[in-house]
This record gives sequence, C-alpha cells and structure tokens, in this order.
Amino acid sequence: MNASNVGKGLGAFGLLLLLSSPFTLFVTSGSLMAAGVKAGLGLLLLGAYFATNFKQFGQFASRKSSFFFATTVLTAAVVLAGLVAVNYIAFKKNQRWDLTKEKIYTLAPQTTATLGALPDKVRAFGFIPPSHPYYGLLEELFQRYHAEAPEKFEYSFKDPRRSPDLAAKYQLKEGQTTVVLVRGEGDTAAHTTLNTLSEQELTNALVKLSAVGSQKVYFVTGHGEWPLQKEQASPTDPGASLSELIRQLRQEGYTPEALNLAGKTEVPKDASLVIIAGARAPFAKPEVETLQRYLSTGGRMLYFADAGLQDGLDALLAEHGVQVDEGIAADTQFNSGNPYVVLSPFYSEHDIVKPMRARGLNIEFPTARSLSVLRGGLAPGVKVEPVVHTSQYGWVETKPDENAMPSDGEKTGQLTLVVAVTRDTKESQDKRFDQARLVVVGDSEILLDPNWGHEPNRNLVMNSLGWASNQIQKITIRPPDREVSTLELDEASMDGIRFVSTDLLPLSLLGMGLAIWLSRRNK
Repeated sequence: MNASNVGKGLGAFGLLLLLSSPFTLFVTSGSLMAAGVKAGLGLLLLGAYFATNFKQFGQFASRKSSFFFATTVLTAAVVLAGLVAVNYIAFKKNQRWDLTKEKIYTLAPQTTATLGALPDKVRAFGFIPPSHPYYGLLEELFQRYHAEAPEKFEYSFKDPRRSPDLAAKYQLKEGQTTVVLVRGEGDTAAHTTLNTLSEQELTNALVKLSAVGSQKVYFVTGHGEWPLQKEQASPTDPGASLSELIRQLRQEGYTPEALNLAGKTEVPKDASLVIIAGARAPFAKPEVETLQRYLSTGGRMLYFADAGLQDGLDALLAEHGVQVDEGIAADTQFNSGNPYVVLSPFYSEHDIVKPMRARGLNIEFPTARSLSVLRGGLAPGVKVEPVVHTSQYGWVETKPDENAMPSDGEKTGQLTLVVAVTRDTKESQDKRFDQARLVVVGDSEILLDPNWGHEPNRNLVMNSLGWASNQIQKITIRPPDREVSTLELDEASMDGIRFVSTDLLPLSLLGMGLAIWLSRRNK
C-alpha cells in the first residue's frame, strides 16, 4: 500500500472526525474538550491526506475518482446526520427496554394499577443526601413512577438540614434516611413514611395511603393454628409462623388480629374476613355454630387445611360444597423433586388466578390435601368453583409413609387444590353482606415464613383475600422480591461510557470501513 492510499484512508477518517465533532459536543458527551480534540485530530488527518496526494489535485476534477471522492464525502455526511437524528429522537422520546432477566426496571402490575387508581395526587419526599449509595436507585425508581402517572405522582429530594420545617412536620430524626409520601393538601393531608427503598415497599405504602378505612382480618386461634409472630413459634421450628403474612397484610391496608371463639356467640361485627390456618384440634360445637352463623349472614372466610389434621369443620365445609379428602395430594410429573410437593400452573377462569394464569406462574403446594366439590346437601344459594388443580398425573396418597405411587382404590387424575365459594345471603336476617364468600385451600404451609418468598403462592393468598373481601383492585401481581445487581457509576464514568459506546466505537468502525473501501477502490 503506497503513501497515497494511506493518506486517503487517513483523510476519510479525519473527515469523519471533523464532521462528527458537533455530534460529540451536543449529543454524546457535552465535552468541549473532547469535541475540540476530535476536530483537531480530524484536521491533522486531512492534512496528511493533502500532503500525500498534492500531486493529484490538479487532475482531480478531470479524473473519474473525483466522483467517488465526492460520493464518499456525501455518504459520510448523510450517515453522521442520520446518527445525530436517531440519537436526538431517542433522547427526546426516551424509549427504554428492560433486558434484565428479572425485569428489575419494569413496574409490576400492582404498581401500575395502584398508580392509576390513586384518588389524589401523591407527593414523595426523599430525605436522602446525593452522597448516599442508594440515591441513584431511588431517583430512578421515582422517575419510573412519575413516568407512569405524571399527573398523580410527583417527587423531590430534601435535605433535612435545609428544610427544618418539613423535618419537624414529619418528626424526622437527625441523619434519618427515609421517604415520606403525602396525599392531599393542608391540614387534611395524610402521610406515611418508609425506610426500605424498594418498589414493593413504595407500592405497598401507596396502597396503604390510598385505603379508605382499614380491613379487619381475624385469625382464629385456640386450636393449635400456626402462630402469628416468630416469638410464638416453637423453638424447634422457628420458621413455623405467619409473621411475613402479617407484615404483608399491614402493608396492604389490612389490620390483622387474633380471635379466640371460645365463649363467643358471634364473630365481631368489624370483621372483614376470618382466616383459619392449620387448626390441629377440633373446634367445639358452639364454635362451629358461630362460624356457620357468620357465613349464613354474609361473612367472608379463608380456610387452609393441612395434612393429617382433623378440626371438626367437615359439616361447615360440606354445606358450602367442599370436602377435604383424606391423604396427601401428589403428582408424578409436576412436582419439585418430591411427588408430595406439587407444582401447579393449572388454573380455572376464576378472578383470583387470572393474573397468575396470564403470567404462567407455578404455585407450589407442600403436602397439600385435595378437595372434592359436592353437589348435594348444600346450603341455599351456594355456588362452588374450582380455582387451582394438579395435572392429570395427580393422585391422593393415603399412605404417604409407605408408598409414593398410585395404588388401587386411591383417587387419581386431575385433583382440585383450591376452591372458591359464594353464597347468596340477601334474605338473611342481620346480614353483614349480600353475599358470603369462602376460599378453601388444601395447604396451610404456603402461609409459613419460609414459603412466603415464593411469589406465586404469595399472590394466590393475597388475591384470595382481595376476592373474599370484595376488593377487586387487590387481585393483581405484586412487586417481587428482586435481587438487584447494579453497579453504581458517577456522572463522569457514565459520560465516558456514553462517549465510547455511542460516539468513538461507531465512528471507529465507520472510519475503518471507509478506509478499507478506499484502499480496495485504488487497487
């Protein structure tokens, strides 16, 4: 390759550098120094071209190559103009794609629904300094919420030292890092605070802030049910508590409370819902009658069975069209490596599971009991609908300690694991609601703390609560507990990455292409 051809390649690249320097200044880096260096280097390379090809200048206009040179210059200018236009449009439109495996930059359905249903504008105050390691993550989270609902969600960051009136108003301690959400204006404004900076916590705070009143949820106790708090759990099994469920209930605007039915003739009037979770001892006859009266007057209940337990509520369930089968539900194919730990993506059309069915989520039931839908002996106005099933490879194992395969006489095929029941109570005396609602789940262990992190299970339970308490807006997919892997970069580092990826690298490839093309044209 002679000096003339080398000069032409350098000249082509120099022309690209010179023409792209405004792009560097106004689009990619904003650095006057970087733009100046590119322009200066471009002029030097163009000078090298002129120095190696000065003998041909007089013949330039008469040679056929002049046409190709002009075409090259024009092509380079058009390509650069196109790059500038594309980057400008992308900057203005701010279109984004979430390519992360866990979709950590995509708002959950519950978040978008909550933002859309906000009755009033909510203002978020981030009392966190810019030097805090999570400042960037919180700002990005606020931006996504604001982009989803610009008229309903606004945010700003405050320094407590420069805003002592706000710090005093919200009773912030010196140096405290927190977020305050405010709904409404003036003396009637409501607010709530949160210290954990995540989508799940922020959305739950919005739900709680927007709730009108509180839904009282009573957990029946006195029969060996799962304890509500970790402190009440057995020392040999500290994970056997419902503390995570209790925490989630409070976050979503429910008020959980224990209820012992002994000596009572009725469920408290303020009960929005009653939950029975893994009772190990039989209910006394007066307690059963109290629950029967509750459902007959429009009460709402969630019932969670457990393997090997008899709680004396068979008659109450039977009059609502449900029978809890003996033995343990198993599945030879859809399981977690153990046939008694059943996986199920098999849903009905019921509202409770529509979001899970749309996402194809697998619910996991450890040692569940199957349910039979009864057709006779039902109370007036009762309708039963299966909600979740096993696969067609399911069976009821009556001797789980001896065998893990279907045997003669055992129930086989697609089993029902969750049912939803409605009962017309419009004509009932002293009715609470026009319709009673009951959800029966064949496994109470999905409520325990170690299993609560399985997001499909959590959504099944919380959607069941939402449906049973007639809060349709709470039937959704909640923000998951995401393991966020992020690299914190300062502004200078981001500018450098942007310059290399959107300016220097494409320009280098384009320059190399032009140089190769010119070299081949001159052979």
